[in-house]
Amino acid sequence: MSDSQISSEEQTRPRNSGRSSPLGCAACANRRPGWFCSLGSAVLADLELATSTISLPAQASLFTQGEDARCLYLICNGYLKLTAGPQGDRQMIVRVAGAGSMLGLYAVLSHGVYEVSAQSLTPAQLRPVERDRFLTFLRSHKEAQLRAVQCICQEYRFALQDACRIALAETVAARLARLLLELSHQIGEHTESGEYRFPLLLTHEEMASMTCTTRETVTRTLGQFRKEGWISIEESVVTLHNPDRLQSLL
Repeated sequence: MSDSQISSEEQTRPRNSGRSSPLGCAACANRRPGWFCSLGSAVLADLELATSTISLPAQASLFTQGEDARCLYLICNGYLKLTAGPQGDRQMIVRVAGAGSMLGLYAVLSHGVYEVSAQSLTPAQLRPVERDRFLTFLRSHKEAQLRAVQCICQEYRFALQDACRIALAETVAARLARLLLELSHQIGEHTESGEYRFPLLLTHEEMASMTCTTRETVTRTLGQFRKEGWISIEESVVTLHNPDRLQSLL
């Protein structure tokens, strides 16, 4: 990642980047249960001492598949796209990661290489942790060791969902419904009325890649979901009004 990519440049395309992160992890409003940033106060303070804060503009590369994993990254705010496949060729979008996600965890723990590439979809703030400093941190805190296991299990679940979306859903409507439900749980928020809301960060072309169909079919199917009143899309925000109906398609 070049110095020119790490900056506080303004967003280059209209996206919902989420709330800005205040100084200090303990005071951050983006902390999510089950992720590293929700560790206990004392452990979190030690993790914060081992990190710095960087800013990434939209559409910037964080790391590339196959690179030596010398660092992992905790997302404070913003969204990043994780992809797999050779650079320059058609790539598969693995998932969209938001605040709280730890990128490169498995690669760092295994002293391996990054299994995916990471690129920012919006301006983002991250906390990088060098591999050796992170391993020292883990050895000192059993709570962090357990959290690392939980996060790897979460990544496994995301990978399983991806495989099920492609292999088990027989119709395009079912695959697209599963993708919308996955995004709502991974980067969305659950409202008091029972709806889910999340930013629309992917183009129809990218959603087509993730559901093994065409852009035109994604556009048509989303239009049908909107006509039925199951979803709405306003100001680049998707709202799932009837997630149970989408679930019934699976």
